[in-house]
Amino acid sequence: MPRYELALILKQMQRPETAAVLRRTVETLMERGALVRDLENLGERQLPYRMTKHNQRHSRGTYFLVDFYAAPSMLAGLLDHLHRDVDVVRPTVLKKDAQSSIWTSLSFLEDVSPLI
Repeated sequence: MPRYELALILKQMQRPETAAVLRRTVETLMERGALVRDLENLGERQLPYRMTKHNQRHSRGTYFLVDFYAAPSMLAGLLDHLHRDVDVVRPTVLKKDAQSSIWTSLSFLEDVSPLI
């Protein structure tokens, strides 16, 4: 199974409601066969621009990253589910590479350094 990262922007809520949304999201991932590796809270921030979702305008949001393994076939259904969730302002799923881009660029510099 490939490794993915789910970037979530949740609407501004109190801590118990935020915890309930995260629990609901992680349970949805696991019900669909995903293996969740990590959940990272990036904090509450001003959004880069006002976002409208479910007829509500949002200027602040709470950012989270969920690192997980899943089958590619379940991503479309997952995103559809998250787009319908009234507490999620913006869900984005990204495929993570086996190596991070910084390590790739560093190894590239080592290969080129004799030429410099």
